[in-house]
Amino acid sequence: MTPVIRIQREDFDLSAEIAALSTGRTDIGAVVSFIGLCRDEAGALAALELEHYPGMAEAEIARVASEATTRWPLLGLTAIHRYGLIRPGEQIVLVLAASVHRRAAFEAADFVMDYLKTRAPFWKREHRADGTLGGWVEAKADDDDAAERWNQ
Repeated sequence: MTPVIRIQREDFDLSAEIAALSTGRTDIGAVVSFIGLCRDEAGALAALELEHYPGMAEAEIARVASEATTRWPLLGLTAIHRYGLIRPGEQIVLVLAASVHRRAAFEAADFVMDYLKTRAPFWKREHRADGTLGGWVEAKADDDDAAERWNQ
């Protein structure tokens, strides 16, 4: 099983991605999905600007996806991350994990998402609703703590 990794400017369609992962597969018993959305931060945010290092970002996500396939018995894995200007309510990231049983799919999706939140080579800059440009967003300690559990 080769994970599907895409970094793209355009939006993605959850139904189409699940179909691509599972159509014709009678061995899949669970598909877990996670979609991350852009928040408006209580009206303060007009958009997030996401940048990445082409080639490096795909390789790093593929590396962690490969690790997920060795940790859990997955039948499919998709990770899509968008870049560019993303407005509140728009989709940023999709992780799909498919397995015979739900537990492996849930854990693998959680593992991949924790990596994407803390170590994937993406940079986020806030565009504030008042028209000013904010700084680059740092990883949060809560996200780091969540990701640390996979090292134990």
